[in-house]
Amino acid sequence: MERKIVLKETILDALEKVGVTSGQTIMVHTSLSSLGFVCGGAQTVIEALLESVGSDGTIMMPTQSWKNLDPTTGVHWEEPEEWWQMIRDNWPAYDKDITPTNTMGAVAEMFRKWPGTLRSDHPARSVAAYGKYADFLTREHNLTNIFGDGSPIGKLYELNGYVLLVGVGYDKNTSLHLADVRAEYPGKHNCTEHSAIMENGERVWKAYDTLSVDGEDFDEIGKAFEKEHVVQKVTLGNGIVTFMKQRELVDFAVKWIESNRKE
Repeated sequence: MERKIVLKETILDALEKVGVTSGQTIMVHTSLSSLGFVCGGAQTVIEALLESVGSDGTIMMPTQSWKNLDPTTGVHWEEPEEWWQMIRDNWPAYDKDITPTNTMGAVAEMFRKWPGTLRSDHPARSVAAYGKYADFLTREHNLTNIFGDGSPIGKLYELNGYVLLVGVGYDKNTSLHLADVRAEYPGKHNCTEHSAIMENGERVWKAYDTLSVDGEDFDEIGKAFEKEHVVQKVTLGNGIVTFMKQRELVDFAVKWIESNRKE
């Protein structure tokens, strides 16, 4: 496929075509490389997003640092098992001003440092937000409630927000984890995770219980969702931009999971 060039005005036009307007609150997932050559890179994408929602809008992105989990979960698959205890003992404590993202993409990595952006306190599953509801969305993201009601994703549902996929599919759609929490299905269970955090001024390897999730059927949920709901799509460079109402997606996914997930 011929690599295409993407300009800021091209992004603004694509966002307008899918329905992004001033005042909206949007969870954004991006893959910069999937778009082709974006003139100005991540900065251009962020500027276009913020301009599109305006001063009354809010942009949120995942800024997960999931390397800050126990090696037994598979996050350090490339390291030998004899190193695992040293990783537990020495991995830096989460610092929302410093800790980098893991595989969230260049846009999310720049966005977490964007002037005025706020970041939540979860040491492995944080989000960052900019705009009117940034403080509300990022506040009180506690260890055990990663994706449920009261989490940033749950608060986006309260705000009747939107999801924007820029060059990525439903497998990256974090909002589907809210459906994981709400749905009842065989095999639903909690797990104990660990992360390095600061507690009472000291670095500790903290254990916490949370819902066990994997997202293996998210693409399948997305395909089914698009058959029954209006989802706006437009080509942007070499990628696709997809825009949807988060409540519609989550409500549909709860029913789908309860009907289709067998374990």
